[in-house]
Formats: sequence, structure tokens, C-alpha cells
Amino acid sequence: MSQDISSFQDFKLNKQLFNAIDDLGYQQPSEIQQKAIPLVLNGHDVIGIAQTGTGKTAAFVLPLLMKIKFAQGNDPRALILAPTRELVMQVYENILALGKYTDVRTVCLYGGIGPKKQAAEVAEGCDIIVSTPGRLLDIYKEGVLNAKLIKTFILDEADKMMDMGFMPQIRNILELLPMKKQNLFFSATFPDKVEKYAHEFTDFPEKVEVTPQATTAELIDQYLYHVPNFLTKINLLEYLLKDEIFERVIIFTKTKKYADNVFHFIERKVTESVKVIHANKAQSTRINSVQAFRDGGIKILVSTDVTARGIDIPEVSHVINFDTPDKPTEYVHRVGRTGRIKHEGIAISFVNEAEKYSIEDIEALTNKKIKVLALPENIEIAETLPQERKEIEQAIDRYKHLRDPDYKGAFHEKKHNYTASGKRRAIKKSKTKGKKRRK
Repeated sequence: MSQDISSFQDFKLNKQLFNAIDDLGYQQPSEIQQKAIPLVLNGHDVIGIAQTGTGKTAAFVLPLLMKIKFAQGNDPRALILAPTRELVMQVYENILALGKYTDVRTVCLYGGIGPKKQAAEVAEGCDIIVSTPGRLLDIYKEGVLNAKLIKTFILDEADKMMDMGFMPQIRNILELLPMKKQNLFFSATFPDKVEKYAHEFTDFPEKVEVTPQATTAELIDQYLYHVPNFLTKINLLEYLLKDEIFERVIIFTKTKKYADNVFHFIERKVTESVKVIHANKAQSTRINSVQAFRDGGIKILVSTDVTARGIDIPEVSHVINFDTPDKPTEYVHRVGRTGRIKHEGIAISFVNEAEKYSIEDIEALTNKKIKVLALPENIEIAETLPQERKEIEQAIDRYKHLRDPDYKGAFHEKKHNYTASGKRRAIKKSKTKGKKRRK
């Protein structure tokens, strides 16, 4: 079916949607849009898997707007769930942009603010709800949401939504919805465990897999540096960021503390055109920082994985993994912030001795070797501090134990050797005392 589709005009959409598509400058549908939109329009349950930056959001928003068409009644007819407030807001903005010539009413729900105002918006009447799972349940408890008319249920970033952390909330939400509805699950990665859950909630779904799942976009060049420790990573980061080719950069760190430290260093040593976001930042701060980065007001955004999924910022020149993620699927989502549709991008990872094991998992998942670059000669190699050395050794032990459950670990060996030597000293001391008493 997709072979016959060369333009958006080939879809059975209405004039209002075509006008919005023209305003947005969309030239031709991406492959996931070509394959998924006809299936959604025909009422199928769909599991859509495609690389990040390939237009998955429009692949479900366009047919959804075509099916809803216009405002009707007070109760919602479609529900879209996403894992983070940033992604919820982005989907909401996509609906507003694509539905600008319709009167379809969309409400955006997320945590971080009191639920009263959002509950009032739902009570006023809406056609589509875009929400995080927890906030939807909060609003339902307010008694203003009738979910019995919802005919389309969409999970964006479905693999994250359906992992064990979200499953209790999703099951509670599904109990509120009609049994008969269309179910659409979209993501860049879809592990077997998640697919099992998806089939539990769908009726004979059509699986649309544009490229092998968990692959990274061809427009992304991927590199890594072997860097021994945090301070050397900081030195390398400073060196790279002073190059003008780093025009618009997202830097990912593993913890909120690291994100703050990297941010303060960049602001002090490199440029003030930088913001940092993570889960401890106020909602307004996170929103304003992402918007400033999107608008070009700042050139560098430092973040934990809170922005790794779904956030669509055009023409990000570089993604830097200051820390390599433990989960290889998170790497796919991180680097997918660059190399968006028809734009080239570069992803660079800083890899210490423990993170080499994560790189092996990433290369196995993506079936792609990451090119190793030599550290620039003028980068100062800092000494690894004792606490960081301990953390690296503990991480190596964890990776080795995952590969070999019988592996006891370096710390076990050290403890064993220490205990054994202690026993030998105690025995020797006891024998010496015995000799003295006999004398």
C-alpha cells in the first residue's frame, strides 16, 4: 500500500488537514507515515516501530484528527498517553499545529502543578486528552472525566510506557476505557517483553516496522572517545565545545548531580548560552529551557534522560553522551535527538573503563560499530579520584556478574584475601602468645 503513496494528497484526509500540512512545509510523508496512516484510518490496531526522528507523531495525529474531524459534546473521544511532561506537551503542540483549521479541542495534562486548573479544562469539554498516566488518574479522581466515549487509545513511546514501572497505572486507566476501541502503540524500540504486553491490550494488531527496531538513523555519524574519568571528560568537553561546528548541542548525563556540575562548568568556562534540565527542576524552568533551546536562544542543553525520548528539536548538530547510558535502548533514544528528518547529526560518547561494557551492548542492539576516536593530544589526562575509581570498579563487577552469575567480583576477592590474611595473622599471633606462655 505504501508504494502507491508519494504525497500527503494520496491519503484520505480532509482539506483542513491538507492546509495545515502545507503551512508546516511537509513535502512528502515519511515511510512510517506511508505505512501506518492508512492502517489507522481503516480502524486497525497498530504497533508502529521506527527510528527516532522519522515522523511517528504525525503518523498517529493526522489519522486521529481525520477520524474525530470536529468538536462534539463534552466528553473526550481519544486518549494519548506519554511518559514525560515534555513529550506530552510536544504531542499537544503537534495536534494544535496539524489541527489549526479544525475546531477539535485538545487538553494537555501533566504533573508539577495543581490539578484543579486542568480538571476545569476537562470539565469545560474536550475531544482529545494528551496526558501522563499519573496525572490522568488524578483528574479522574476529581470526578470531571467521563472516559466511556474514548474510541482511540494511543501510547507514545510505548516501550517506556509499558515497562513495569508504568504497568499498574496503565492497567488502572484501561479499566476506565471501553473494551471496544482502537489501540495504537508507537516507539523506536519494542523489546519482546513489551510486545507481549502490547498483544495483551490489542486485537490482532498490524505491526509496522519501518527499519529494524533499535537501529539509529543513517544520517547520524556516531563516535566515541575512551576517557578514564570525570575530570578528563570535563577537559574533553571544554575542548570540543570551543569548536564552532558545535552549533546546537544536547549533553546527556547519568545523574542530576552530574548534569548540574557539567552545566556550571560550561557556564563558567565555555559559554553562558546553556541551560540544564532534570527531574528536580521546576516545571516552568524545564519548559522555558527546552523552548529557549528550540528557538535558538541558547546553544547548549544539559540534561538527564528526561529529554531523551520524543522531544523534537530541529537541527540539533550534536548529541554528547557525557556518560554512556546503562540501557542500550536509551542510547538509541538519546542519539535520536539529532539526525532528525533529512538533517545530518553527530553523536559522541565519552566512555570510561566500566562504560565499555555498555558500548558492547549498544553495538549488539543496534548492529552497528561505533567509531573510536583518539583523544586530542593537548587534552590533560586527570588522575582518577579514589571514590570514582571505587564506583568504576563496582560498575565493572555489576556488568561481569550480569554476564556470568557465578562471578564473585573483584570486591569479593579483595574481601576474601583480606579475611584470609587476617586469619593468618590471628593464627600467627595466637601461636606466638602460646610460645611465650610455655616459656
